Amino acid sequence: MAVSRLFKRFCGLHKANARIQACLPGYIHRRALSDSKVFNNGDDTVLPVLIVGAGPVGLVLSLLLTKLGVKCSVLEKSKTFSKHPQAHFINNRSMEVFRKLDGLAEEIQRSQPPVDLWRKFIYCTSLYGSILGSVDHMQPQDFEQVVSPASVAHFSQYKLISLLLKELENLSFKLCMSNELEGLNHRPFQERQLLMGHECVSIKANDDFISVTASFLKDGKRMERNIRCNIIVGTDGAGSTVRKLAGIDMRGKRDLQKLVSVHFSSRDLGKYLLSERPGMLFFIFNTEAIGVLVAHDLKQGEFVLQIPFYPPQQNLEDFSPEICEELIFKLVGRELSDINVIDIKPWVMHAEVAEKFISCGNRIILAGDAAHRFPPAGGFGMNTGIQDSHNLAWKIASVVKGIAPSSILHTYETERRPIAIFNTELSIQNFKAAMTVPAALGLDPTVANSVHQVINEGVGSILPSGLQRAILDGIFTIGRAQLSESLLNEKNPLGSSRLANLRRIFEEGKSLQLQFPAEDLGFRYLEGALIPDTDDALGAPEGPTGRRRDYVPSVDPGSRLPHMNVAILSNSSSEVTISTLDLISGDKIEFLLIIAPADSSYHLAHAAFKVAEEFKVSARVCVLWPAGSVKQVEAGSKALLTPWENYIDVVEVKKSSNPSSWWDLCQMTDKGAILVRPDEHVAWRVKSGVVGDPITEMRRVFSATLGVKPHNRRDQEADR
Repeated sequence: MAVSRLFKRFCGLHKANARIQACLPGYIHRRALSDSKVFNNGDDTVLPVLIVGAGPVGLVLSLLLTKLGVKCSVLEKSKTFSKHPQAHFINNRSMEVFRKLDGLAEEIQRSQPPVDLWRKFIYCTSLYGSILGSVDHMQPQDFEQVVSPASVAHFSQYKLISLLLKELENLSFKLCMSNELEGLNHRPFQERQLLMGHECVSIKANDDFISVTASFLKDGKRMERNIRCNIIVGTDGAGSTVRKLAGIDMRGKRDLQKLVSVHFSSRDLGKYLLSERPGMLFFIFNTEAIGVLVAHDLKQGEFVLQIPFYPPQQNLEDFSPEICEELIFKLVGRELSDINVIDIKPWVMHAEVAEKFISCGNRIILAGDAAHRFPPAGGFGMNTGIQDSHNLAWKIASVVKGIAPSSILHTYETERRPIAIFNTELSIQNFKAAMTVPAALGLDPTVANSVHQVINEGVGSILPSGLQRAILDGIFTIGRAQLSESLLNEKNPLGSSRLANLRRIFEEGKSLQLQFPAEDLGFRYLEGALIPDTDDALGAPEGPTGRRRDYVPSVDPGSRLPHMNVAILSNSSSEVTISTLDLISGDKIEFLLIIAPADSSYHLAHAAFKVAEEFKVSARVCVLWPAGSVKQVEAGSKALLTPWENYIDVVEVKKSSNPSSWWDLCQMTDKGAILVRPDEHVAWRVKSGVVGDPITEMRRVFSATLGVKPHNRRDQEADR
């Protein structure tokens, strides 16, 4: 019930607000929309989907939609792509999504640093100084691919964007700069374009389409172009213009921490850490400076340093390249002859979720950081956004292709917003865990923040700015004195006690965590485009703890389909082994029915094929045979599934580390069946066979999942 309480707590902070908001030079004009007019099929002047924001979330969405046959294009405000590394941890579930993008996951695995170079977080007094402790975040099972066919990755965001752009180029996307465009408003906006330097400044909706105005510079002059689309998806980051234009507020905790991010390179430092103390994150505490160093690539010597920032007593001028170099030297423990400060950016840590993800009659949609902003602890930001896109893509495609009404898009919010709220709370928990380490060393971060607040808002606010700065610096100096070698050592009783407390934190897993398998793979949609179990006694999963928990496979409706290796049975002499997740197509809207080779299950398969045909959606049947039954499968399922041909026979491939059968893993009998959605989440399951007419049951399932009433199918097609 903890997730439900979290959800209610966020929802209770607001009431739905349908106001018109003029945040920028444009505005959104809202009108009631008839579902029959949501799409103008055949009108080449209207683009089905316009994506605003070319970060990882927007680019992944454009790839998924294009592979599903949906015409789309992307607007990006920036003229060039940033080389700032930003997000860098890709979890199991995101890597599973990338496996469907033409070898993207494999390319990331080949290109990333070896795992032994980034599996640890290291806590030290300087990079050349004493190590206070280290935490290895990889466990033996992480390498065995028991729970997932994909491994986590450490791969900088700008490198990921580069690979995504190559994927788009392979799909005939064209990257366009504003000065390359001619005849801007004299021809329809084309699909498969990525327009750089184009800022969305207004959105106007009517019964027929959404009109988006994009502003850009051409030959030094500010110009505009109008783009007509059916759906606009805002993937334009934490400061989302689309969200502001739609008048959607963020709810949660603001200004958790202000920091300055310093992107720099030093091959000398990389070479030293590579040989002496490789790691992903270095938490550095000494009397002169405190900071967190992210080692993006030790071999290339690419780093980002995160430093606490306390404006207005501090300002960005206090972090010039020269001053940042001195800070880096203090944290490293010596000077670096080849240091190159590349970029310096201030940023603010928030923990917020948009009050809604869908607006304007299911026509305006938010995804990624536009919909939720997390502390970076645990890497949930980009990963949650990528999974937003995965959830959304098949639903948009279903509407565009006339398979489902536009109301199915609302299930995107129903499913993904509770996950965002949960991940927000988990990120906060993990951020608090990170703060236990400096607190154990005598540096309570809440004290620094409280003092800063008093200076800004309390009695200190009346003091001259120079005196405010001096007070703040003095307090920080006193705080850092707790880290002196004379105090922080085993011979000093206070220092010895603090170091022992620090060891307990590491040993008990109470410090900052990198991996959350139970949440990364085990998140579950409780309602939406699915059929909840009538006998579901589990209820909502337990709330976030901030600790690593193992993933427990489940086929409860709304769960991701568990992974198991299976071998394809065919007449070929060579055996092809795949994951159960590979049984779902990434190139079309197709539902997968998994059954055992039992007579009643074959009858259910016939019903599923027939009903899917009625609903104008593709269905595939997987007949999953138990291990060791290959000799019984010589004829396969052909005779029992004729005339239907879209089926596959597979047999379990058991591992010594996971000897369970598929149906035991799923806690079902082999009389059961599982229907899987195009996004690899379970839409429906029956544990031990359908009671009653299979045709009737399948109609109920497809009707509820797609949001289409069977008797309204003909009327719906007529409307289109």
